[in-house]
Amino acid sequence: MTQKSSSRSFIAKLFLSPHERRLRAGWRLLAHGLIFGVLMLFFGGGLGVLFLFTGNEALLNNQLVNQAIFMLALTGSTYLARRFVDRRPFTSLGLMWDAHAGRDLLVGFLIPAVLMGAIFGVEWAAGWLEFRGFAWDFGPVSTIATTIPIMLFVFILVGWNEELLSRGYWLQNMAEGVNLPFGVGLSSLIFGLLHLGNPNATWVAALGVALAGWFLAYGYLRTRQLWLPIGLHIGWNFFESTIYGFPVSGLDTLGVLFHTNTGPELITGGAFGPEAGLIVIPGMLLGAGLVYLYTKNRV
Repeated sequence: MTQKSSSRSFIAKLFLSPHERRLRAGWRLLAHGLIFGVLMLFFGGGLGVLFLFTGNEALLNNQLVNQAIFMLALTGSTYLARRFVDRRPFTSLGLMWDAHAGRDLLVGFLIPAVLMGAIFGVEWAAGWLEFRGFAWDFGPVSTIATTIPIMLFVFILVGWNEELLSRGYWLQNMAEGVNLPFGVGLSSLIFGLLHLGNPNATWVAALGVALAGWFLAYGYLRTRQLWLPIGLHIGWNFFESTIYGFPVSGLDTLGVLFHTNTGPELITGGAFGPEAGLIVIPGMLLGAGLVYLYTKNRV
């Protein structure tokens, strides 16, 4: 073998999958990240131009606007990477709209209502929270009526974005590159670490979010579709914060139930929310049990 052909062989082994003519998983993940960065610059730049013309600073801090920009960049980059780098259909990530998809979204959305309701009930019964009343006791009903649907839409975008990335592109490419346990574990760990930038975040909080990532991955593994974990993610954020009034990953939003956390932070999660407390573990076990019951005839 000549030196030139040997070099070609080494480069092929370094970059290309040994079983098919496409990049190895690590390079695919890197390519996806680069495409995402370019699209974020493009759409973020568009927001910057809009700010220059309007002078409206509220645009820069608007959760809905920011999540919409993230959604455009992430969906676009994931479509391009899946189609032209992975050489797979976009729907192969678990986005096939079949007979189960709509029901998976709805049931996934409702399971956290039970999960978070149980956490609220246990904390209240144990004296770890002081119930103060309902949202309409502290502000106009009109504010509540507009805030709830806005936050629901924000959480829909968050659920789509984070599941498409974590349980979609990351988990599945990592699983193809190494194996499924590695993909679930590493994608969930990164999911947790990314939340260290949130208010009131600690390493314990990041671990709790990583555990939540494993719970969401369980929804994917039971169906091999993303619709159930997307529904679980949307419902988790919505019921945790907008209904039961807990902080959601360190962020305070208007909740229907007003209460003050008086319990030990190690158990309740304190200002970060239940994800940072031990109480989230039995809550997730309850949620996983409900996921199992819902999907037991499909696996």
